[in-house]
Formats: sequence, structure tokens, C-alpha cells
Amino acid sequence: MAFANSEFKLFSAGSGFFGNPSSEAPLRPPPPPVEVLASEVSSTVKCLLEPVNLDGLTLLKGRVSTEEVLGVPDSDLVAGVYEGGLKLWEGSLDLVKAIRSEIHKGELSFRGKKVLELGCGHGLPGIFACLEGAAAVHFQDFNAEVLRCLTIPNANANLSDTTLIVETEVKYFAGDWSQVHQCLPHDYDIILMAETIYAISAQQSLYELIKKCVKRPGGVTYMAAKKHYFGVGGGTRQFLSMVKKDGVMDATLVAEVADGSSNVREVWKLSMKSDSKS
Repeated sequence: MAFANSEFKLFSAGSGFFGNPSSEAPLRPPPPPVEVLASEVSSTVKCLLEPVNLDGLTLLKGRVSTEEVLGVPDSDLVAGVYEGGLKLWEGSLDLVKAIRSEIHKGELSFRGKKVLELGCGHGLPGIFACLEGAAAVHFQDFNAEVLRCLTIPNANANLSDTTLIVETEVKYFAGDWSQVHQCLPHDYDIILMAETIYAISAQQSLYELIKKCVKRPGGVTYMAAKKHYFGVGGGTRQFLSMVKKDGVMDATLVAEVADGSSNVREVWKLSMKSDSKS
């Protein structure tokens, strides 16, 4: 099974919300924030399921076409239209492995916790949180279509096993990071996100959303990402520089992955400083 390499296949849509806008077209506004009900799962797009083995843990991943779901070419990113949610990125797998390791070391527990996965796509980290006994898991993606055609059916497939007792409150929210706080509950114990910091122009909105939503005191954010995203500008070093300059969160490296399949990937833990008033 092939996963994403270090480069994005970028398709220009004539305008961009996260990318550079075309001089020939006005900036396209982001979609309005909205809660997508689980009952809104697509009845027309078939989500083909494949197993993913994560060091002995098997989860299911759905596979759908960007052409069928959004009417765009087979691209990883269409600026301002589609932000990569239909592809299973390496960081999602890194994140599941890292938080699973944190649990085994006694550094993390999801039991009874309220969890938010930002930029969820397939939602594997959030699904893992459900299986670990989280009280609530909320999934967010830029596109409502990604939630209806991929995230919801993928969550249903992974959580429907009758041998499992999953009593988690599961909800889905679509919208841009600058606005989605309008419909998201706040005070999450744990925020999860993978491959969300590739676009420098969206990082400030993402960071402000984290600070709005994370529980104080004690809330934490786990972030999986590449050191550098060639061609789109973001990366962990650039993002963490912004966090350090802001001065209200601490960052701790949890895992580093250098397997040769892409540039170096990392998992970081962000937590509010005890004396922070922001």
C-alpha cells in the first residue's frame, strides 16, 4: 500500500484560500462552518475499505476518488477547494503509533476524555481515541464532503464491531480553522492533528483555534507533521517558531520518523504553560 511522499500534487483552482491567489480571480471565501450529522453519510459514493496494520493494531481505511466526491482531478491539494482530506497521509499513521506508545508508557489516557481531531480526513487518530474509551470524539475537516463520503463511513466501519463496546459521543464538523470555532464546543482535553501545518498562511488560524479549544489547565495537543513541506512552505520548524514566539505553550518532541519514504517526520506534544493567561 503506497502512502504520500514528501511532495504535494498541487492543482491550481484559479483562486486560493490557503495558497497564493490568482491575479485573474478573486479570493474564494472558505465554506461556512457547520455540524455534519452522522446520518448525512453519502449514499451515492462507495467507500472501499482496506486494512492498515499499525504495529499489531489493525484499523480500516476508506478509499474514494476526489473526482467522484468533489469533481476535481486526482490531486493532493486544490487550494481553497480541497485540502487533502481524502488521502491517508503518513502523519496520521505516525500519530496513532505515537499516542499508542504514550498510552503504553503511562503518559496518556483517553478514557473519559473529550477529544478533537483537526483536519481529520480518514479520522484514524480519532477512531483510535474512541477505541481507547474517550467520552467524546469530534472530527473536523475543511470539506463537509470529506466527512460525508469518507470520515463517517470510515468511523462506522471501525467502530461497528459488535465485540466492542464503544460509548463515545461522536460528532463531525466542517469548516475553515478561522471560523469553525463558532460551532465547535471548547475545553477539549486532547486535540489531535496530522499533516495540518503545510500551508504557512493557515498556521496562525490553526494555532488560534487550538488555543480557543484546548482545556485549561491540563489540555494537550498532539501534532504529527513533516519537518518541511517542499513546494508549499510549512513544516514543524516554522510552526514551532511561531509557538515559541507566542510564549504561551510548551512543545515536547514525542517521536521522530526517518524511514526514507519522505523527509523527516515528527510528532510533538503542545501544552499550555502553567502561568499563561492568553
